[in-house]
Amino acid sequence: MKKTNISGTGDKRKVNPDWFTDKTWMKVLSEKIKSKDQDIYHVHFEKGSRTRLHRHNGNQVLIGVRGKGSLEIFRKHGTKKTNFKIKKIEKIGLNEGDVVHIPAKTLHTHGSINKKKEFSHIAINILPKKNAAYKTEWYESDFKTQVTKII
Repeated sequence: MKKTNISGTGDKRKVNPDWFTDKTWMKVLSEKIKSKDQDIYHVHFEKGSRTRLHRHNGNQVLIGVRGKGSLEIFRKHGTKKTNFKIKKIEKIGLNEGDVVHIPAKTLHTHGSINKKKEFSHIAINILPKKNAAYKTEWYESDFKTQVTKII
C-alpha cells in the first residue's frame, strides 16, 4: 500500500500549455500510489483557466475538491477529423464534493468558471482495457461552434 496527499503544492508538475487556456498545475497521484488500472491527477486551475476541448479513449471521473468549476459537453458535426463544427449540448456546474462521470469519446472541456475563482479537481482516467494506454485527443477551438485543428 502506498499513500499520498493532495494538499499543498509540493510535487506539482507543470502541464502542457497547449492543453490549457491559462495557468494550471497538477500532481500525478497514481504514480505516488503505484496505481496500474487508472491514471489519477489532482488538477488545479488558476482563475479562469480550463482545458482545451478534448476527448479520451477511456472513461473519466472528476471529483470537485476546491472552488467552483464547470464541465461542458459538446457534439461534433461532420465527418472531418479536423476543422469541424461543434455545439455545446450541456454545461454542468462543479462544486466541492461533486462527482461526475464522463464516458469515453465524449468531447468536453472543464476548469474554473471565471476569472475570479480558482478550481481544483481529482481526475481519474480509467484505462480502456488492462495494460492499454490512456489517450487524449486535444483540439484547438473557439469553445462555441468551430474546431480548427488537433493539437
